Amino acid sequence: MPLQTTPPTYVVQPGDTVSSIASGFGLRTVDVLTWNGLSWRSVIYPGQTLALTGAASAAAPAAAPAPVPTASHVVVAGDTVFGIAKKYGLTVDAVLAANGLTRASVIYPGQTIALSATAPAAPAAPAPVASGAQTHTVVAGDTLFGIAQKYGTTTATLLALNGLSAGAIIYPGQSIAVTGAPAPAPAPAAAPAAPAQSFAALDAEQAGNAALIIGVGRQLGVSDRAIALALATAMVESSMRNLAWGDRDSLGLFQQRPSTGWGLPEQILDADRSTRVFFGGSADPNGQATRGLLDIPGWESMRFTDAAQAVQISAYPERYGLWETQAYQWLAQYG
Repeated sequence: MPLQTTPPTYVVQPGDTVSSIASGFGLRTVDVLTWNGLSWRSVIYPGQTLALTGAASAAAPAAAPAPVPTASHVVVAGDTVFGIAKKYGLTVDAVLAANGLTRASVIYPGQTIALSATAPAAPAAPAPVASGAQTHTVVAGDTLFGIAQKYGTTTATLLALNGLSAGAIIYPGQSIAVTGAPAPAPAPAAAPAAPAQSFAALDAEQAGNAALIIGVGRQLGVSDRAIALALATAMVESSMRNLAWGDRDSLGLFQQRPSTGWGLPEQILDADRSTRVFFGGSADPNGQATRGLLDIPGWESMRFTDAAQAVQISAYPERYGLWETQAYQWLAQYG
């Protein structure tokens, strides 16, 4: 697609990707995602209209407050809860509550989303946790993939046995069932309060990467808050490991993607470089190709999790905040 004058909107054609559309108009992929309420995992489809300016997306909420005449919405490819909420003048929390969803839930094409609490779509009941099964207590550095390998099972089996979603995060001290049949579900109240309370010790590999992130931050002269954001983001994205694999082509500490302009695979796997790209700013090795933390206007005054999300554009934005307290503890320990 040759570089051309940027129109306010663009209708997706067969074979288009968000990255190719952005580069065709001299835009950054992350900006097009943000303007359209999309994440890196979102799928676009022919005939879909994408906003190509921030003004187009900012204008949408102005027409929102009117009552919603429609009781439900059928999900199509490319939809997000954020986009659906914006379309019908609702808040994300209202849509989640009406459908029994959490911010970690994944929606899928063909799914019916209720748009009011009076007509909720029946949520899929989470698979119950195994009773009387062999269990594994999570330690720092564990992943579901690694636990599955250790016990000769599959990640999918662990998810089913423990009532976890595909994007679930596990925490040190958590008990994971590794064998047994699903049993009655536990009371839902016990879930997310604990993760940010107890300190998670890092193993040698994680500690080395934490020290590297802190060292790069100190070299760049960024604030402690910026470094804590980088530490929390690396923990969420890769368990603070320089992974040579990830979702689709995601790689490295921050699971940056070559296909969306974050660098060549070998560059992303350079932990020092990928950390500098996360921070961004005038010293960003990617220049203007991507948007790092220092490139986000007003990031200092954002909620911790929102500042990280502004860089990562994740399908699970609330996860970063769960590690805020521990990120500052790691900064004190390894800085």
